[in-house]
Amino acid sequence: MGYKVGIVGATGAVGQELITLLENRKFPLDELRLLASSRSAGKCVLALGESVIIEEATESCFDGLDFAIFSASRTLSKVLCPAAVAAGVVAIDNSSAFRTDSNVPLVIPEINAAAAREHKGIIANPNCTTAITLMATFPLHQRFGLKRLITSTYQAVSGSGVAAMEELKNQMGQISRGEAIAVEAYPEQIALNALPHVDSFLDSGYTKEEMKMLNESRKIMDLPDLIASCTCVRVPVMRSHSVSVNAEFEKEVSVEEARAAIESAPGIELVDDPENGRYPMPLDYAEKEACGVGRFRKDLAFENGLAYWVVGDQLWKGAALNAIQIAECLFEV
Repeated sequence: MGYKVGIVGATGAVGQELITLLENRKFPLDELRLLASSRSAGKCVLALGESVIIEEATESCFDGLDFAIFSASRTLSKVLCPAAVAAGVVAIDNSSAFRTDSNVPLVIPEINAAAAREHKGIIANPNCTTAITLMATFPLHQRFGLKRLITSTYQAVSGSGVAAMEELKNQMGQISRGEAIAVEAYPEQIALNALPHVDSFLDSGYTKEEMKMLNESRKIMDLPDLIASCTCVRVPVMRSHSVSVNAEFEKEVSVEEARAAIESAPGIELVDDPENGRYPMPLDYAEKEACGVGRFRKDLAFENGLAYWVVGDQLWKGAALNAIQIAECLFEV
C-alpha cells in the first residue's frame, strides 16, 4: 500500500531533507505533493528522480492526501493544519504551534509512539534540541528515574534555515579574504563566534527556545514535575546540534549502567572512549539518522547525577527524520 504525502515548506532546509529521507527510507509513496508559498509556486524541483512542480500551500490544497508534513512558520501551521485535518489528512507539524496543546500529541517515536496513535488529526514534532537531548536521556530515565535536567546547547546554523547556512559560508569566506563581514541572519557575526541568543527573550531572561526544553520534555516523557533549566547557544557549525547535559536521578547511578542503557536503546549510539579521542562530534553526525552520546561521568554537583554529551543532526532527527518516523509508526500498526 502506498500513501499520498504533502510537504508544506518544501523549498526550505527541512523540506529538502524530507524529500531526501522519504527516498532514503523507501517510504511507500503513491504521490508526493510539494507545497510552498506563492513565491515558489510554479517552480520545478527534482524529487525522487522526477521533476515536480511546486504548488501554493493554501487551505484547499490537501484533498486526497494521507499525510501532510509541515515545515513552515507557526502562523502558517495554525491556519493550514486544521484545514488539512478537515480534508481528512493527518497533519505532522514541525513548528511550535501545537506542541503545548493538550489535545495534540508531541511525539518522539522511540519514546512515545503510542501517543501518536491517539491523535485527533494533528501530531506535533518536538523542538530539535529537545528531540536530540531526550534520545539520550529517556533510556537513562527508564533505568534511574529522571528528576532534574540542566542543559547547555551548541546549536548549528541549520536551525535558522538556508539563509543562515549560506551566511556562515559567506562570512568564513569574507574572513579569509580580509573583507568586511556582512551580518543579516543573526544579531551578530556567527563565524568564529558563539551567540547565547536563540529565539526571542522572555521577561524571565530565558528565551523561548530555552523554555521548550522544559515544557516539551515534561510532555513527551510524561513527567509534569520535571525540573529543568537550559541555556541555548548558536555556534558556527553547519547542521548538527550538540548538547551538554547534567541530569539528576531518583536512583543511584553508575556510568557502566548508563552505557548499558544506551547500548540497548533505539536511535542512539554510544561513542564514549575519550582516552582514545572517541566521542560524538557534529561533523560525524551530519546526515546520520542515529544520535550519539558520550563523555559519561558521575556528576560532581548532584548526588545521583550523570554528565554526558549528545549530538544529532538538527535537520534529520531534530526535524525531518522524526516527522517521517511519526508517519511510519502510524502505518506500521
